[in-house]
Amino acid sequence: MDENFKKYSILDKFNVSRETCIDFERFISLILEKNQEINIISKKTESIIRERHIIDSAQAIDLIDLNGTMCSDLGSGGGLPGIVLAIMMKNLNQPMKFNLYEKSHLKSVFLRNVSRKLKLNTEVIEGDIFEIKNLKSETVIGRAFKPLPVVLELMSKNFTNCKNLILFMGKNGKQTLNEAFKVWKFEYKEKMSLTSDDSFLINIKNIKKKFE
Repeated sequence: MDENFKKYSILDKFNVSRETCIDFERFISLILEKNQEINIISKKTESIIRERHIIDSAQAIDLIDLNGTMCSDLGSGGGLPGIVLAIMMKNLNQPMKFNLYEKSHLKSVFLRNVSRKLKLNTEVIEGDIFEIKNLKSETVIGRAFKPLPVVLELMSKNFTNCKNLILFMGKNGKQTLNEAFKVWKFEYKEKMSLTSDDSFLINIKNIKKKFE
């Protein structure tokens, strides 16, 4: 177990406690167990789950306003990053609630089970988020959800008070950003990924569509 804990040392600047790491390990066990039944994560990434999924998700806490009361995870899937961040907030004694939006019934059941076992401040909303209007959340986060233009359209049409959009961007992220600026106006800042040299996170604010 201690060898696994050492892998989390890259997160030390985020005040990750031993209790948080224990919860991470419990979450990993639940993922790997359920992954035998349904596809929570790719089988190819099971052996590197800490780096590829847990640490990668956890680094987003650096972009979340800790004074906020709600964060929404788009297409939460197996709870990456929503469950990971909820674990961190719990152990930081932060009251932030996480809304986990997930279309799959089986994954929604998994998310509820994990939240109950780890005593997390979450609500799992099962259904198609594109069909839900007037959503409220100070922060919205998405990891491997939809392309940037689709997410920006969703934010514009379905959310009413989001101040902070956080997205994980891959090696084509710069090109995607340039394409988005043809249709959208927004402010953003980048944060280089801790887990991949050709990936980064973006924090987007003040989203407005051009030519409206």
